[in-house]
Parts: sequence; structure tokens; C-alpha cells
Amino acid sequence: MKLGFNGASTMRADLREDIRAASEAGYDLIEFWAKKMIAYLSSHTLEDVKGLLKKAKVKPLAITSVEFITFNASWEKINTMNLIRRYAKIAETLKCPYIVLVPSPRPNGASDQDVFTESVTVLKGISDKFKGVTVEVAFEFLGFDWCSVSTLEQDVEIVKAVNRDNVGLILDTFHFYAGGSTLDSIKKADKRKIFVVHINDSENLPKRELQDCHRLYPGEGVIPLREIFARLKEIQYDGPVSIEMFRPEYWRLPAEEVARKGIETIKKFV
Repeated sequence: MKLGFNGASTMRADLREDIRAASEAGYDLIEFWAKKMIAYLSSHTLEDVKGLLKKAKVKPLAITSVEFITFNASWEKINTMNLIRRYAKIAETLKCPYIVLVPSPRPNGASDQDVFTESVTVLKGISDKFKGVTVEVAFEFLGFDWCSVSTLEQDVEIVKAVNRDNVGLILDTFHFYAGGSTLDSIKKADKRKIFVVHINDSENLPKRELQDCHRLYPGEGVIPLREIFARLKEIQYDGPVSIEMFRPEYWRLPAEEVARKGIETIKKFV
């Protein structure tokens, strides 16, 4: 498995610092936090980014993320497509394989069938629009009560129904735990459709109270990571595993420190 570092783990660091920290810690891959990329490109070029990656000997994994892509008004759909198009051009130039897409909050009165139908329809539309692009899209469920797609079970069924080569999903261990996904649901997933696994841990709080700020380094919390990775091994998943933590406490630390401790903790499970 290739190991990745996600820029959400070091939100106060810039793109250059993230790439350097990932390289020094020994990661194979980096996930770009989209806003850091756009900020860097305001005064640099994509050739500059290529130079940073080449010097660091780190390859790009994903651009994170285009949020709330479902249940949108017509003008919001146009904005979403334009943002995906912008990121796709960046990703193609950098040979970055994935763009992460995030479902919207569940509208009042929307049923599970409504969520399924809307998600499949939107993802098929995106797939068709970008079928000539080398970049693929990864639909990431969020394990919060307000999110329309909050479990791996839902995500697997949606991606299966979309049935397009350029559409897959992300399994984030924090969202897996917070949303109440079952270990058995991993067995139902097609390993080829799990584009990335995000690894992290969680504080011991009631699941309904969990927020991104409660994430921890792998092994420091209550998520059954060994069981999750045992199930992933059973389906022969051998794709990238990337650490993603949104904890403000970690953002105050040097990026190199966060990256170094991150890879040490990942290796206990992968």
C-alpha cells in the first residue's frame, strides 16, 4: 500500500510546506487541500508545483474537495461543474488521479430513496461531463447526522448504481465510525471502487456529538482500526491509505512534526 498525507492535517501550513513535510516524513503520496492549491497558484504556476513534487519525490493523490454537490439549485450546479472543471485541469496537468466530491446536507423531508436517486443522477451527470478526462471522482460519505450520505453502505450502493469507471468512493475511518457503518459493509464493497482510504482515530464521545475537531492520530482513540483494515485485507484492498485529520490542536504544530508522527502511527495498522 502507498501511504499519503492530506493537507487538512496541517491547515495552517501552505502547499509548499505540506509537500516538504510529506517528503521528509517518507510518504509516497500527497492529497492537496484545494484552497491551498488555489492560493499557491495565485503567485505561481503548475510547472512550479511539478517542480516541488519532483524535488520532494512525492506523487499527487487527490484534490480535496468539491463540497455539497447534491440537492442544488440550477445556478449551484453550474458552479459545481465549473469548480470540478477547474480542479480537473489542475489534476490532469499534475497527473493527480482523483478529485474528492462530498454530498450535501439532507433536505427536510428527503427520504433515503430521494438521496439515492439524487446522488446517482448527479454523479452520472458529472461522469458524463468529464468522461474524456483522465481524472476520476471519489464520492466521500460523511458520518454526520445532517449529511445525506453518511454510511459506507449508502455510498457503496450509490457508486454501484452509477456504474461508471470514473466514479468511486473514499472510506474515511472517522466517518465510518461516526456514521455507524458496519464492518460487514466493507465486504460488500468492490475494492476497485475504493479509490482512497483515509485513516484517523476519534475521541471517545457519543457518535452524534463527534465533529472533525475530535479526530486523533491512528491508535490514540476508539475506532476499531485493526478490524477495519482486517476487513479491507479480506477484500484484497491494496490502494492508497492517507492520513487526514482536521484537529485544530495539530494545526498549531509544525507540519513536519504532524507528518512524521502521522506516518509512524499509520504503520502500526498498514
